[in-house]
Amino acid sequence: MKTRTVTIFTGTTFEVPQRIQRIDTKATHGWQVRYNGTKFFKDGNSDGTGAAQSLQDATRELIKRLASMPAPVVLKRGPSAHKTSGLPPGISGPIVARRSEQSGQTASLSVLIPRFGENNQIKSIYIASEATYTAKKFKAALARAIEMRTEAVTRYEEAAAKAMRREASALRQSLKQGQGGGA
Repeated sequence: MKTRTVTIFTGTTFEVPQRIQRIDTKATHGWQVRYNGTKFFKDGNSDGTGAAQSLQDATRELIKRLASMPAPVVLKRGPSAHKTSGLPPGISGPIVARRSEQSGQTASLSVLIPRFGENNQIKSIYIASEATYTAKKFKAALARAIEMRTEAVTRYEEAAAKAMRREASALRQSLKQGQGGGA
């Protein structure tokens, strides 16, 4: 998991995992976990001596959340407000294109395939040629596109969850080795 160096008001520095923020105000001092909600861990006093312990507590809470909660996925669940085709998110079309001068036009659907940690891929699903296009062929192609997109989203979510579990495991190991404390 990514970490960053944070220096608190006392001058003490800490290696802090991603998704944990330092809060220092006049009235309160502590660490806040920001993953599937927030939880604050106060230092216990205003001189900063409890910062290392509260960071460890916050890190344990983050590990617990990473291990038990679903990974946040940023894929669209519904169509954009300006989308007028009525197709589900990630599917566009029908797209009409001319393949060559002699063959006439063909229609296809475009499907955005999300891939976790990699560039997304765009697949084209052939519907029919200009002469053979029917509503039945469009519906069959749309069903294939929806199935393809659904499977890709499922794979994406599973990969995101595995990545989160790996991050939690690595964070747990670093906590056991004594990292994440004050310097």
